[in-house]
Amino acid sequence: MAEEQTRYSRLAQITQLINTEHDLRDVLEHVVTAISEEIMRCDSVGIYLPREDGTYQGYVGKPALINGMTLDMHIVDPEYDLLAKEVIETRKTIYIPDTSKDDRPDQRAIQAFKINSLLVAPISYEDELYGLVFLFDYGTPMNLTESEIESVKAYVNMAAVAIRNANNLTRKEKLISEKQLLLNVTRDLSLCSSLQEALDKCFYYLGEVLDNPNIGAHFIDPVAEHKLKPASLSKESEWTEEDWKETHQKAQFNHREDPVFQEVIDTKTSILVPDVLTDDRTNKEICEKFGIKGLYMIPLVSLGEVLGAIAIVNLKETGQVYSDSACQLAESIVDTTAPVLFNLLYMEKQEMIIQDRTSELIQKNDELEEAISELTQISREKYLILNSAGEGIFGIDLDGHITFANPSATELLGYENEKEVIGAPYSHIFDDQKTFLEHYEQKDGHTDKDHFFFKKSGGTFPVEYVITPKLENDLTTGYVVTFKDVTSRKQMEEKIKYHAYYDSVTNVPNRVLFQDRLNQALQYAEMADKPIAILFLDLDRFKKINDTFGHSFGDKVLLNVAERLQNAVPSGATVSRQGGDEFIILLPTIDREEGAVKCAKRILEAFNDPFVIGGHEISIKTSIGISLFPENGDTVETLIKHADVAMYKAKDLSGNQYQLFSPEIESRTFEQIQLENDLFKALQKNDEFELYYQPKFDVRTEKLIGMESLIRWNHPQLGTLPPGHFIPLAEETGLITNLGEWVIREACQQMKTWVSSGYTELIVSANLSPQQFNQQNLVLTVANILEETGLPAKHLELELTENLIIHNTEHTLRTIGQLKELGVQISIDDFGTGYSSLGYLKDFPVDTLKIDKSFINDVTTNRNNAAITKTIITLADSLQLNVIAEGVEKADQAAFLAEHGCHWIQGFYYSHPLQVETFEDHFLKSFIKRG
Repeated sequence: MAEEQTRYSRLAQITQLINTEHDLRDVLEHVVTAISEEIMRCDSVGIYLPREDGTYQGYVGKPALINGMTLDMHIVDPEYDLLAKEVIETRKTIYIPDTSKDDRPDQRAIQAFKINSLLVAPISYEDELYGLVFLFDYGTPMNLTESEIESVKAYVNMAAVAIRNANNLTRKEKLISEKQLLLNVTRDLSLCSSLQEALDKCFYYLGEVLDNPNIGAHFIDPVAEHKLKPASLSKESEWTEEDWKETHQKAQFNHREDPVFQEVIDTKTSILVPDVLTDDRTNKEICEKFGIKGLYMIPLVSLGEVLGAIAIVNLKETGQVYSDSACQLAESIVDTTAPVLFNLLYMEKQEMIIQDRTSELIQKNDELEEAISELTQISREKYLILNSAGEGIFGIDLDGHITFANPSATELLGYENEKEVIGAPYSHIFDDQKTFLEHYEQKDGHTDKDHFFFKKSGGTFPVEYVITPKLENDLTTGYVVTFKDVTSRKQMEEKIKYHAYYDSVTNVPNRVLFQDRLNQALQYAEMADKPIAILFLDLDRFKKINDTFGHSFGDKVLLNVAERLQNAVPSGATVSRQGGDEFIILLPTIDREEGAVKCAKRILEAFNDPFVIGGHEISIKTSIGISLFPENGDTVETLIKHADVAMYKAKDLSGNQYQLFSPEIESRTFEQIQLENDLFKALQKNDEFELYYQPKFDVRTEKLIGMESLIRWNHPQLGTLPPGHFIPLAEETGLITNLGEWVIREACQQMKTWVSSGYTELIVSANLSPQQFNQQNLVLTVANILEETGLPAKHLELELTENLIIHNTEHTLRTIGQLKELGVQISIDDFGTGYSSLGYLKDFPVDTLKIDKSFINDVTTNRNNAAITKTIITLADSLQLNVIAEGVEKADQAAFLAEHGCHWIQGFYYSHPLQVETFEDHFLKSFIKRG
């Protein structure tokens, strides 16, 4: 009883130390003291904290010296100390009463310290490991009791709380420090009155955060470049700004042609290049001239507008990588600086405009003063004209002859000087052949539309002009014409008009222009009793291209698609982009149905060759729906709608096909709605679904290794439906989650029956849809199913599609890791079809790669598919992963796969999916060879 009171007293004392925020070392020393005093037979207690390289270093302990070494000189490496590794992985305390009977501890330490008994405990709190505690003797076994071990655990828990609190405090202090730094940045920037001053502040704080003074800025704003070219350099840099700029000039550096700079500007995203020599984007010549080893570039973005970029360079050694927190803080500093620079740039622009305008006014004033000084020497007529100052000015007498022209007028009209035009009739300038007086009276002195003036060369240009009577003593003595050239405005109007009717991404007609042309085509077709056709196209799996490569890359794909479509359709056809990845084609002159079908086939053939964009080879297919006038409708809306319906039918038929509209297709849309209702009801009853099983074999032994569970729906009216008839509908309506859970539970129940019957070497696989995988409770659901059915987790394999995991999100990685912790096998289905690099494989704990059927279909005849298949097999072998091919239907396919190292096979070559009883009769009763 006294011992328990002493223990509680110690625990209370340590708790008080933790709560009063004592130094971490002080608290942990109290923990060590408490353990050593309670476990008297323990010769040494040591607390070891983790290091970045995965080892653990002594922090506090007793005694202070062991074999002449201080505790911080002691390093525990889990690669050698398997006992420590097991404690780290299991988070469980392990006590070894006799080390001579256990080879897990590091034998070097056992022999060096003559350790007979040893206890290792994890310092953990809420599944987070903070360190390790070691208790051991120097020759006399500790002979610890369960009570003593529990006491040690109690003290270790206090150590975990202390370390967690210290870590939290450190993080809080760091966050406060970072927030204060950003407040200081904001305050200092608010006091800046010039671009250079703001940049100096930005450079100073970036240098503090990244511990690197070599910082420069480049602007893409023309005014900023006028003032700062190539831009500005940190005052603390190892380069002087003068040498820096001089080197830029000698190297003829143009940041508009630099790939790294342009990528930062285009994507508005920072780029970190630890080693410029290994990155294809960097300009090696420039890097050599500046001595750049590494590069970190951050965009300057304000109100969505890119002002330029900040470049932080490493001039000492390659491979420098900044921490995530340092990068985030650095980018926050740049983001805070950008709006200040934007405002300062705006102010400088305004000052330059004012200077230019002031200079212009001074110049005009000088010219005016000069003109006034000459007024006494010119005629009264010229004096009156000057009072009607405008852009281009010329005078016309009552007979319609030109009497005067200012320099702007002669220049715009293409004459050398005023003498060439004086005396000429006004018809040499005006494009209207009426008498000048009639023209003036009808226009009432002003134009109501744009006109054209003739140049001396005979050409014309658009103008706006005003005719003003020249009065003297209330009598009209002539007229003054003031005009300006509106060519630029006309061009802008044409550009606006173009964008109103054409798609900005693909330059083909947009929806508005297409419907206008379709309306005209319909009117002509009705009058001439001629047919027309509408082809509605949708790119198959285009969303994956956008998600993988980004929307700017997707826009380039759409532009290439539009060009290929225009080359594939006959002359007179209109190709239009309706939005997204949808295109529509108008065929105004066709030979009924045959002409439309012929055009659709030509388009499908045009998509056979892959698109090469930005060094990437992209394979794109399309689905085409066709509607005909007058058979399928006589209005714009009806024809487009029916072509759209037919297109979705083509997509349902696996895509890369065309489909003519028919009333049956439209009626099937209503059937889909009914099927959706039936699916919802079936999921409530769960008595209409059934699992079929397709075997998997090892071709080397012809032995069964497992089976894939495949769902069938025994529909009361429609009979047995394969997955392709209702799985897409279940995914679209969100019912796939419940359906997928039913499949896993049913497969586990059946597999448990087979395991109980002695088939203990088999594994059953079930597919996980993306929606099901993204459920927050997926791991718990699988664990509950395994517990309910009693099936050992090693007999269950879950198949994930490649496109589900290539994004490598934290959620994806965590979920797969948790499923693996349950003991479940993980397989990547449809492998090779994702638009991704293969780098993600090293991050995911998967077991098997499943080669997609599309590569197997013609693996023996298609060199490309054969090469891809062999590459996948080699990749799996190098990563020590299993590999299986699905969709194997022929003996030569199986032989090819076996020859190149893929020994696991699934497909019709062995069997179609079978009901339980048939599967058992054909495969389980023999369990050796296929029937």
